[in-house]
Amino acid sequence: MSTVIAVETSDVRFPTSRELDGSDAMNPDPDYSAAYVRVVTDSEDGLEGHGFVFTIGRGNDVETAAISALTPYLLGRNAEELLADMGATWKLLAHDSQLRWLGPEKGVMHMAIGAVINALWDLKAKRARLPLWQLLATMTPEELVELVDFRYLTDALTPGEALDILRAAEPGRAERTARLLAEGYPGYTTTPGWLGYSDEKLARLAREAVADGFKQIKLKVGADLADDVRRLQTARAAVGPGIKIAVDANQRWGVAEAIEWITHLASFDIAWVEEPTSPDDILGHAAIARGVAPIPVATGEHVQNRIVFKQMLQADALQVLQIDAARVAGVNENVAILLLAAKFGVRVCPHAGGVGLCEAVQHLSMFDFVAVSGTKEGRMIEFVDHLHEHFVVPIDVHGGCYWPPSAPGGGSEMQGASIAEYTFPDGKFWRDDAQAQAAPGALTEAV
Repeated sequence: MSTVIAVETSDVRFPTSRELDGSDAMNPDPDYSAAYVRVVTDSEDGLEGHGFVFTIGRGNDVETAAISALTPYLLGRNAEELLADMGATWKLLAHDSQLRWLGPEKGVMHMAIGAVINALWDLKAKRARLPLWQLLATMTPEELVELVDFRYLTDALTPGEALDILRAAEPGRAERTARLLAEGYPGYTTTPGWLGYSDEKLARLAREAVADGFKQIKLKVGADLADDVRRLQTARAAVGPGIKIAVDANQRWGVAEAIEWITHLASFDIAWVEEPTSPDDILGHAAIARGVAPIPVATGEHVQNRIVFKQMLQADALQVLQIDAARVAGVNENVAILLLAAKFGVRVCPHAGGVGLCEAVQHLSMFDFVAVSGTKEGRMIEFVDHLHEHFVVPIDVHGGCYWPPSAPGGGSEMQGASIAEYTFPDGKFWRDDAQAQAAPGALTEAV
């Protein structure tokens, strides 16, 4: 038996705003950050569980504090019991009556629960000596159904229907695993498309994306229509007619504005329009989907739980479902969302732009292909070429595809040196930066 002896958190921030990496119409100066958690046991194997919540800077300390508030639920607990029944462990955290008052099942605390759940899955996969995607894909349909909280879902998806979906996919698991290892999983890239980039940089990165094998790129839009038209012209000229271009408004518009704006961009053969309005506006998304058809609407990175996803699917408010590894309450809830997508026949193309999100969410897409939907048709994982060097097992993306990780774990473990360097405000980078800003003449030089 092993016992959880520590739950350690770190407020890790990277200065991506300096180069406008990650910039969009709603978030012009993001500093990609991770509210990071490390679950330590007294096991002789020395294995630990690692997880995080992705943020873009200010407020990362709030998320880190929320994760720390979950320490009493784990400290001193039998680790084997927690890992043996991850469905029960999810409910231990998500169903706590006092924690639920802070949501329920939404916002800062729900995301903190996701970080802890993902850290436990990371530990479970390491102990099984399997990458997370493969651990999930070797679980029985009955075991997978036990992970899901079906409360609020049964008007759209019952446990029996979920079991039928998983059992139907079970016979082809071995063949699809072999295909995944041989072919990889398709990706698309947002690397050229940040709103703060010059047209020259956009065009160069777009050409490089095509040369790297990507069949789709994505551009941020929504700040200025004339600029969007010009940037799409630049991108289309750079990639040619055979490459898809998606656009992402990051919640910028109201319903009527979204429909009008996309009408002006439709001539560029838009692959999808992402987050056209508030992620909470289910009926607004449905109206936009009708208004811009046949251009698909994609959303999900800010959808707060499986219940909102359920309603969006029921309302035909999205045609591309974008799960996020760190927005909902971890692996368990994302399994529920993948099952909902399979029930409604909607393709899943995860959001993966932020620090560590590519490393984490690839496991969910690969599991989905092997054990849930059984298809890669029209599906792809977002790729952004930032900050992967800070992870113990960075993604392997080449030829326009993600290649399945073989290392045990969920991919969320960060390099210790990176945590030390970029912990805010006391890590070396931020201490040196503060000293530079305080130095005589610093303000004058900056201006």
